[in-house]
Amino acid sequence: MGILAVEIEVPYAEGITVTEDTLSIDLSDGRTISVPLTWFPRLLYARPEERNNWRLIGKGHGIHWEDIDEDISVEGLLAGKPSGESQDSFKKWLDARPPH
Repeated sequence: MGILAVEIEVPYAEGITVTEDTLSIDLSDGRTISVPLTWFPRLLYARPEERNNWRLIGKGHGIHWEDIDEDISVEGLLAGKPSGESQDSFKKWLDARPPH
C-alpha cells in the first residue's frame, strides 16, 4: 500500500488586527485566525501605536513590527507556535524600553 503525499500550500496574510489581547490575521484562503497576545510578549507589552505599525513581509508569509523588533510567520501561527523568545531575551528588551 502506497502513501499519498498531499502538498499543502500555506495561505498568506492579507491583513491583521491587533487588540489589547488578540492578534487576528485575515488569510488569503478566506479564513481569519486569532491568537492571544500572551503568545507574543513583545506585542502584549507594546504601546497601541507600536502594535499598529506593522507590515507584511515575504509576500504575506510573515508580519514584521519595526518598533518592537518582532517577526511572526503565518506558518507558525497555523501550527499553533507561540513566541520562541527566551525569558532572558524578553526581560532585556523590556528593561531597555522607555517608560510609557
